[in-house]
Amino acid sequence: MTTQRRAKPTLALLALGAATTALWCPPAAAQSPAPTPATPSLPSTAAAQGVPLQALATDAPSSYTVQAGDTLWAIATLYLKSPWQWPALWGMNQDAIKNPHLIYPGQRVVLERSGDRAVLKVGGTGAGAGASASSGAARSELPTVRLSPQTRYEPLTNQAVPALRPSAIEPFLAEPLIVDAAAFAAAPRIVSAQEGRVLLSRGDRAYARGHDGAPLLDGKGAQLQFRVFRSATPLKDPDTGEVLGFEARYAGRASLVRGEGQTQTQDADGKLVTSVVPATIDITSAKEEMRVGDRLLPEPPRELLSYVPQAPTGSADGRIVSVYGSAVVNAAQNQVVAINRGKRDGMEAGTVLAILKDGARVVDKQDANLPLMKLPDERNGLLMVFRTFDRVSYALVLEITDAVRVGDRLANPR
Repeated sequence: MTTQRRAKPTLALLALGAATTALWCPPAAAQSPAPTPATPSLPSTAAAQGVPLQALATDAPSSYTVQAGDTLWAIATLYLKSPWQWPALWGMNQDAIKNPHLIYPGQRVVLERSGDRAVLKVGGTGAGAGASASSGAARSELPTVRLSPQTRYEPLTNQAVPALRPSAIEPFLAEPLIVDAAAFAAAPRIVSAQEGRVLLSRGDRAYARGHDGAPLLDGKGAQLQFRVFRSATPLKDPDTGEVLGFEARYAGRASLVRGEGQTQTQDADGKLVTSVVPATIDITSAKEEMRVGDRLLPEPPRELLSYVPQAPTGSADGRIVSVYGSAVVNAAQNQVVAINRGKRDGMEAGTVLAILKDGARVVDKQDANLPLMKLPDERNGLLMVFRTFDRVSYALVLEITDAVRVGDRLANPR
């Protein structure tokens, strides 16, 4: 009878307050609970055994020490011709992909070749720590630090190796918001500013109201935080023309100081007149200047977003809907695009898709009938999904050989 090593608690459980992307911790150091009959099995036997040797990059190193500034995608590219095969290289099951642990700079990964297959494992920390990879795999945590008894809070994921370069996607984890038209129209709005100001910036005070009899109230002493958004832009499906959602334009953040209310005053005839007293807000940060009419949406809770690059399990036909923050239709490498596939289509953070360039339509002039020909679609690059909504997802363009255009098709990279 075989036994499974009991999982050790991961440091990632302490990082409940960080909104960041992070790298998985390999299942060889495993740390996943013993399987039960309800636990999904590995996607395939090949995944449990690693990848064929021919799937490795030509100069894949036998070991590598994770460096500060590394990204998961860069390390995957170092080892694999097809970086989206990363889960198979580690023998990851579906649970491990969806709930990965973290690894940190200083840890050493070791490539083990056996027969015609290869597997990557953690071999300890620091140079020379990989001499006993089998025992080191179970002891791949960070060096022990002795602490005095006191409560400490630290977002450990800020030290972990991210899946994608944080500077490329961090703003998009907070800024873009996909809403429907009704929800956006019903959101509280800025109605006035002090001293007749037209534009608002950080440190300014303004006033806001709720929608249709739903006053903007405070949280019974709790200071409520809001994000401020400009008018929403419709995102249309390039295939059907259907509106998939509205992309609200992020402008900044605001804090609710006092809730909305009413007051009564006497007019010149001595009659009581009821007046609305709008809620008071302070602008706490600004990406761009705000103005009357901008909408307030509640600050969402911070979340820990961890994922690994993976190919979709089935077909993944889709199209690029828009280039975020740009009026042009062309996207370059490391730009963020919106695609017409979301959670309901099975999109998950970490999904890698191939970008296909539409083949041109040309006339065969050497044929007397001059038939119209449609050249085959050719792969133009790759993108990785990092944030999903119901019908739309945001993805980072990882690598391209030519300009990417709105309307370009997406497919499974396999």
